[in-house]
Amino acid sequence: MSRLHVAVGIVTDTRGRVLVDQRPTGIACSGQWEFPGGKIETGEIPYQALCRELHEELDIGVLDAKPLIVVPYDYDDRQVLLHVWRVLEYRGIPRGREQQPIRWVRIEEIAELDFLPANRPIINALA
Repeated sequence: MSRLHVAVGIVTDTRGRVLVDQRPTGIACSGQWEFPGGKIETGEIPYQALCRELHEELDIGVLDAKPLIVVPYDYDDRQVLLHVWRVLEYRGIPRGREQQPIRWVRIEEIAELDFLPANRPIINALA
């Protein structure tokens, strides 16, 4: 089984809250919460994928970001490698371009949400 590489963005607002989104119905793990991002396409480096995915999903342009953590995780049916970036600066106002619910949460509130298991190490890194 080959590992699926995914770029993930930690987007924060001026109040220190983190942006999360909910997986839409009809896809794996629908209804669970995650940090925004998506698959790294062939020929892309993680930063390029991060910029593309956050534009496609949230309608924001990443101006600056730095690597935060790399998370390998094995689900029953697939293996992922999350390349997680802390977005330091962006332009635009985030909105769910794919009709996915988005929400700003404080780090302390994250535990109340049903998050994808692969995101747990990210939550720990942010705490």
